[in-house]
Amino acid sequence: MQKLSFEDAQKWYKKNKASLLEDFFSFLKFKSVSADSSYKGEVIACSKWLKEYLEKMGVKVSIWETKGNPIVFGELIVDKSLPTILLYQHYDVQPEDPIELWKTDPFNPTIKDGCVYARGALDNKGQCFASMCALRAYIDLCQDKKCNIKILIEGEEEVGSFSLDQILKEKKEEVKADSLLIVDLDMRGENKPAITLGMRGITTFEITCKNANVDVHSGSYGGMIVNPAISLTQALSSCFNEDGSVAVPGFYDGTSDMSEADKKTLNWEFDPKELEEDFGIKAVRSEGKYSPLESNWIRPSFEINGMHSGYTKEGSKTIIPSSATAKLSFRLVPGQDPERIIGIVSDFLKKKMPKGIDVEILRGHGGVAVRTDVNAEIVGIVKRAYEKVFRETCHYVLTGATIPIAPALVEATKADLVFMGFGIATDGIHAPNEKFGLNRLEKGIYTLFETFISFS
Repeated sequence: MQKLSFEDAQKWYKKNKASLLEDFFSFLKFKSVSADSSYKGEVIACSKWLKEYLEKMGVKVSIWETKGNPIVFGELIVDKSLPTILLYQHYDVQPEDPIELWKTDPFNPTIKDGCVYARGALDNKGQCFASMCALRAYIDLCQDKKCNIKILIEGEEEVGSFSLDQILKEKKEEVKADSLLIVDLDMRGENKPAITLGMRGITTFEITCKNANVDVHSGSYGGMIVNPAISLTQALSSCFNEDGSVAVPGFYDGTSDMSEADKKTLNWEFDPKELEEDFGIKAVRSEGKYSPLESNWIRPSFEINGMHSGYTKEGSKTIIPSSATAKLSFRLVPGQDPERIIGIVSDFLKKKMPKGIDVEILRGHGGVAVRTDVNAEIVGIVKRAYEKVFRETCHYVLTGATIPIAPALVEATKADLVFMGFGIATDGIHAPNEKFGLNRLEKGIYTLFETFISFS
């Protein structure tokens, strides 16, 4: 009987490294920005490239056409009686803005100090490519395959996964699996593997307050008319208590503290000095009695993502702005409903506005929180794979971030879920100069390959 280990994938990678990196760079060059419709042609071209790439490996591939961006779905079915893994990825990327802060062309991959720099280098093209390479190695090397593998690569994760959410309702048979691997997360550090057992949900909305058709002179009208910028900032400040908790009545309804037993399964190491070293962050906060990491992992949060009103360019312009806008997001925990949170917060803010101020609410995307069972078989398989490849203990963690489509994927697949990944905090996802260490790209391939061959 054939006996394989990740070392076989290691030999395979080193033999094919030059061509694999060339393929990776071709993938990264597509400007597959989902948030900007002017890139639609690049998005379509990228989906076609993925289809052809997977087909050359021997995978049966379908393109699911949607009202939005295409979804690439591949299957390697060895025997329907064997366990099935579904890999979830996305090929869309964030916009490159602000372009002036990039040190290299974001869509012309560059290797420097062992890292590849490009938009999508990690999120999520790098991790997607690692998954495809692991699948290719599995096909090439494993004669006695013990699991089926499906791969789903969507093109709208960065804008809320609307099309995938809609189409999953009719594709439940296609995506049905025993295990679901969402390969789109970070580790705790350069050589600190971790399995993420859960993430927070999210909901967003934009609020605009208006009191005039045009900006008016602050001397002629100051002191006699309501300033929308002041009204909005006052209303927003009333949403928070001094201890960092949210003051909106009903915000915490349905939430509960994590049990001490569940807390003990997680690695709670946290050093605020790392935030200063990595990002220059000196001010750290938490909610009431909770630690900063607890506040991020197991408590909901309310953040102001951006504000705009009046004149913001160089110099002074003495006006009272006609309107003010704020973009808000809420990270949610089990027990919180995204639609309900939008309702109670928007109602609270409206009640805080002076009489006569017009308020408009623009709802964004959302998704509920997800937790996975630490005792699921796939969790143990992935943990052992990480530890074989990295030769370090693989810890269990949570994340305060969100992959909004995760709950719908769990519902459609009926699978045990593992969040995993090979990024680190300083890779700069969504930021200028995004990067991915080539050593972690390799280890990602080996870890996934070890996972595939560990089914018996």
